[in-house]
Amino acid sequence: MNLLYFAWIRVKMGVSGEHIDPPKNIKDIKGLIDWIKQRNQISNEAFSDISNIRIAVNQEYVDIDHPVQAGDEIAFFPPVTGG
Repeated sequence: MNLLYFAWIRVKMGVSGEHIDPPKNIKDIKGLIDWIKQRNQISNEAFSDISNIRIAVNQEYVDIDHPVQAGDEIAFFPPVTGG
């Protein structure tokens, strides 16, 4: 699974992305975020308020209950505004 971090999330995480192998019991975005948060204090802080984070799986916007699987590309980014 490839995780991509953008904007302030990338700054807080200290990396633009990473390849991970989460536990087999991770079945959806919420479970993935919960697992990411428990890995360390930096991750916990970066994902402390998920209402300010948008998610895309394989380049499609998804909700927190969207399923995930090995090989997915999951991007985390702040809300985008136009203008």
